[in-house]
Amino acid sequence: MRVHRRVQTCSNSPNERGLDSCLPPITTYHDNSFHYNTKSTMGVMEKIKEIEAEMARTQKNKATNYHLGTLKAKLAKLRNDLLIEQGGGGGGGPSEGFDVARLGDARVALIGFPSVGKSTLQGSLTGTESEAAAYEFTTLTCIPGTMHYKGSKVQVLDLPGIIEGAAHGKGRGREVIACARNADAILIVLDAGKEGLNRHREILENELETVGIRLNQRPPDVTFKKKTTGGVRFSSTVPLTKLGPEPEKLATQIMREYRITSADLLAREDITVDQLVDVIVGNRVYKPCCYFYNKIDTITIEEVDQLARMPHSLVGSVAKGYNVGAPDEDDPLKAMIWKYLGLTRVYTKRKGQHPDLTDPVVLSAIRKGTSVKSLCQNVSTQMLRDFNFALVWGKSAKHSPQRCGINHDLQDEDVVQIVTKTNAQQRQSKNYQAIVQGVSDKYHKKKFDAKKKKQSKLRG
Repeated sequence: MRVHRRVQTCSNSPNERGLDSCLPPITTYHDNSFHYNTKSTMGVMEKIKEIEAEMARTQKNKATNYHLGTLKAKLAKLRNDLLIEQGGGGGGGPSEGFDVARLGDARVALIGFPSVGKSTLQGSLTGTESEAAAYEFTTLTCIPGTMHYKGSKVQVLDLPGIIEGAAHGKGRGREVIACARNADAILIVLDAGKEGLNRHREILENELETVGIRLNQRPPDVTFKKKTTGGVRFSSTVPLTKLGPEPEKLATQIMREYRITSADLLAREDITVDQLVDVIVGNRVYKPCCYFYNKIDTITIEEVDQLARMPHSLVGSVAKGYNVGAPDEDDPLKAMIWKYLGLTRVYTKRKGQHPDLTDPVVLSAIRKGTSVKSLCQNVSTQMLRDFNFALVWGKSAKHSPQRCGINHDLQDEDVVQIVTKTNAQQRQSKNYQAIVQGVSDKYHKKKFDAKKKKQSKLRG
């Protein structure tokens, strides 16, 4: 960095000096690298603003659908390039985040503006003591806690408050959004007294959508595969009414924006232009999200009723205990989090014994699924290797017990007994010799290590 000399001007006459005499001397700094990065970033931002302005001016109809689709593809590519340039990594999103170990059966991230009650809410859910004060930005790092509900352990992350522009690095928005991408679900906490004027919900949704997080959406049923040669092959099994009169031409143009000249694309549902761009980019994440409007004791009953009718929303007050209880109590907010996480409790049973109803195995539809195979993976990999069939009691069974295969989907509070293969059945498997050799090697290694340890102890 090169620092220019200090420049100061003065005059003998007070009238000639004027207000300039009251100002401090000016020191100018020049940093070539900073100037270059700022210039390139500002260029991308200007292009984004120009495209957004052009999209706002363009009338939406069938004739302009192709033009709007091309603009949306360019806008998504520029935003992706801007995030990569600012974050210094790939993937279309923030590459850095808070270093928090993943614990429990699921993870929920609390996101919201400063001073909306996230730390107090986490204390009510998990019992974790976090600093809470009347000023903004009280929480400066990620504070984890564990919520115990229906025999499950849910990790709740209290993240610092974010502001508008967090997707581009304002505040600590990049670290917060990185944690949101890695969470199983997102709980957006809003201040009910400020929502009517500030539109905090819309701002947060736009910030998360900018970095490729899709809230309460499912991935489109589209198969996309890049190739080296052969051109673009576009086909669909249903009529595409949202891509204009020429869907193949629009899809080809969007691929050209990302320098894709050869690919196979098969659409099995009527998708929009935004969904088509998401499929081609390929770095979008789809998260369940619920909204909690805190501090409803500061607004009128009519405003509470209006907020309660918003989709995926729950109103309450942590201070007054409305819809939020103590960490060991059952309340509507915990039930809502459980529902959006898609957790399922499964009780195991040994042959000839009663099921163990005190310690369930919690399966997650977001992580590994809720099938019998997921249950075996959570209990033991050896059980999955020697699996024969399963006996199921509960809601998912047509009769009790029902003999099921490994791909049977389980429901909440099912009782499952895993029956493994007999020795004769294991001998007939193709990899039986490899399994026997592996067990033998493990046994002899353990025996050799014990002998070596005993000899070293005698020598010492």
